[in-house]
Amino acid sequence: MIEFNYETDFKLDNEDRYRSWVSAVVTSENKKGGDINYIFCDDDYLHNINMQYLQHDTLTDIISFDYSLGNEIHGDIFISVERVRDNAADFSVSFDDELRRVMAHGILHFCGYKDKTNKDEVLMREKEDEKMKMFHVEL
Repeated sequence: MIEFNYETDFKLDNEDRYRSWVSAVVTSENKKGGDINYIFCDDDYLHNINMQYLQHDTLTDIISFDYSLGNEIHGDIFISVERVRDNAADFSVSFDDELRRVMAHGILHFCGYKDKTNKDEVLMREKEDEKMKMFHVEL
């Protein structure tokens, strides 16, 4: 089950459309959807998680906790709406496109994709682009 939780004033416009899209992203990677929780928050909220669990004193747009079991995807994806908004401006893209990129990014991590090396990062960006395009297809 894909759930959306809000720790800030932000709210997705059409949760059902996003839920269908995330489900399609999972399926497109030959995985089975389990319990996936998106938690939308602000910078302070995510910074506290970053400090507490990862010991990183930095701002970030996303932190994901993977609880997947074999081929079944489970996890929590925390997204700072503030970071997404700032990154969208920095990269000259729409907020909605940047949000979908980050949402797909979390799922892709659960599917086994990494982004620590240049080679891994290039593949991750390609996969993000592929998954973002799926949002505009009738699901």
